[in-house]
Amino acid sequence: MRKILLSVAFGWLLMTSSGQVNQWRGELRDGHFRGEKNLLEKWPDGGPELLLKLEGIGTGYSSPVLVDGTIYVTGMKDTLDYLSAIDLTGKVKWQVPFGRSWAQSFPDTRTTPTVESDRVYVLSGTGQLSCFRVADGSQVWTVDVDKDFEGEWHIWGVSETPLIVDHMVICSPGGGSTSVVALDKMTGKEVWRSPSVGGPRSYVSPALYEHGGMRFILASTGTHLAALNPLNGEVIWSFQYFGLKNWDPPGLIWANTPIWNNRDIYLSMGYDYPSVMVTMNEEGTAVTEKFRNEVLDNHHHGVVLVDGYVYASNWINNGKGNWVCMDWNSGEIKWEKEWENKGSVVYADGLLYIYEERRGNVALVKPNPEKLEVISSFRITDGSGPHWAHPSIADGKLLIRHGDVLMMFNISKG
Repeated sequence: MRKILLSVAFGWLLMTSSGQVNQWRGELRDGHFRGEKNLLEKWPDGGPELLLKLEGIGTGYSSPVLVDGTIYVTGMKDTLDYLSAIDLTGKVKWQVPFGRSWAQSFPDTRTTPTVESDRVYVLSGTGQLSCFRVADGSQVWTVDVDKDFEGEWHIWGVSETPLIVDHMVICSPGGGSTSVVALDKMTGKEVWRSPSVGGPRSYVSPALYEHGGMRFILASTGTHLAALNPLNGEVIWSFQYFGLKNWDPPGLIWANTPIWNNRDIYLSMGYDYPSVMVTMNEEGTAVTEKFRNEVLDNHHHGVVLVDGYVYASNWINNGKGNWVCMDWNSGEIKWEKEWENKGSVVYADGLLYIYEERRGNVALVKPNPEKLEVISSFRITDGSGPHWAHPSIADGKLLIRHGDVLMMFNISKG
């Protein structure tokens, strides 16, 4: 434990000047948009006011991010992934390519931009990690992470969003040489590479775990969850979640960033594969399985924890799923209900926002462990393809992308 705490202390000393990080699924990557207040508690008939609709951003499943009056979003055009900066009137301030798109099964851009201060970070569908200046889109640096670190792809390529930790940007190429790498966020130079814990690339975006004096990077390969020391990439512990010997490898699609509360960490990947709660010991040196749940097998849409209950959709088949509430501590299923189809969920100012994948219905939902309580709903009709992009919320606005169309709605009471 002393070693871990010392690593935390020295890690903070290594921090460079940084600002607020705006990123995938909110501040902690857990689906909570904590800074959002005074939001509508009910939407008008037909949905909240549409402030912006912009076509031609490129096709993709990634989320838009709104920072200081600029929307950053990625999209695939021809064979390249593009990053766009768009003002609130819909004017494209700049648009730049950042690497080759994934061109095989389910192409289209996946990475959500990670914005910190005057820089934005993106990762292409084939593993090029790049840093750009927010002012004009000029490139600061680029590194072919998956080539340089011998990453191992599964059949859907790269779907990770970069993580900023102190002076580093974190990426998890997987494979036999390493599992996670840290690059200097200002220069792209290698800071450390972790040992390999086994398994190819997952589709999981890593997160920073902080609790009780412990501070770890939680990152995943296709088979393992690992907790790493941010100072040097040391693997503090790893947990094999997915067993290739006992499951069909083509079904491997672990995409959900783990969520945690205190020392409990929750993992889910769909396909009738059980979700798992693990508990870390007090020293932070190992985890043990707390329970498994075969009802809430969330696919790739994310889960949220609110007041001791997990809310998310489950997987019945690739085209169908229900909505579920589960007790965080026991794994007891409080309810499983049909509502349109499975989809993504985020949380802000006391309410859930769900976006189902088949027809694009969006709903405002009251968290309630007794029942699925839909307050308001409307439907996204613009764009094409599956509704897989997770919504994001910023400055009283709900941002949704569908295919190559970006939409922004006013959800503020003000």
